[in-house]
Amino acid sequence: MKILQPLLYFSIFNHPLKKEEVFSFSSIKDLKQLDEDLNVALNKNIICKTKDYYHYHQHENTIQKREEGNIKAELALKKAKKRAKFIYKYFPFVEGVAISGSLSKGYFDSKSDADFFIITSPNKLWTCKMIFILFKKFFLLNSKKFFCINYLISSDNLEIPEKNRFTATEISTLLPIHGQVFNDFFNQNNWYKNYLPNKSINREIEETPTKNKIITIIEKSNISFFGNWIENICFRIIFFVWKIKYSHKMSDEDFAIAFKSSKKVSKHHPSNFQKKVIDSLNNKYKEVKEKYLMEFPEEHV
Repeated sequence: MKILQPLLYFSIFNHPLKKEEVFSFSSIKDLKQLDEDLNVALNKNIICKTKDYYHYHQHENTIQKREEGNIKAELALKKAKKRAKFIYKYFPFVEGVAISGSLSKGYFDSKSDADFFIITSPNKLWTCKMIFILFKKFFLLNSKKFFCINYLISSDNLEIPEKNRFTATEISTLLPIHGQVFNDFFNQNNWYKNYLPNKSINREIEETPTKNKIITIIEKSNISFFGNWIENICFRIIFFVWKIKYSHKMSDEDFAIAFKSSKKVSKHHPSNFQKKVIDSLNNKYKEVKEKYLMEFPEEHV
């Protein structure tokens, strides 16, 4: 029963789904089969329906919470788009800015942050990362409400190597705001269809703003040797701080996933969110297997 996978996945976030969303995030073949599977699951009390939402035995207040979050997301998205334009225009070596996380899925509440996915110029990723860190620390006083930048990749490394339901969901819901580089990004990550064959990507990119003149000068005057030296220094400083702060809190394997760091990628997830989601999903699968004798392939980080 393929409709269960998206319902189980989004139950981790207490996020009930509408009928069309169940279809989008499942691998079911057509709407007729969707209706049949939903009815069977409802009749067997495997899932529940509240108003127009289907869910895996979630409390009714999650419906109200989602609807309120959808309304708040409309306002938050406007603010996030302005911040995305600011990032693209005033930060050097930024080739693409997209909105990710809960806001890209149309949800925002008092605990949410506006997450940004950044694509940088080659060999400038850690320079960008350092500039973002310093800007947030000194100009935003460490506030990340509308400046949460935890994932950066370079434009010569667009394919996401971790291929699982979590990353497929994040890619398919990504909202590209500025940067034509996202056309290549989506083409290189079309593997997400292996998990979500019915989900269409939003490829609408807003008109790219002109870079600030000073930023353009910085980008063009960056001498190769000097720029590479800065890049290496930024990487060593940031990674050293991460190791000191977080490596003792998790295994080496988990640290490598939560803080994936190379010349072409920077991921900063102290809570190791991806692993937590995958582990929670596998626990949901085990629960369904025990209760309803239905088995799903184990997910892997």
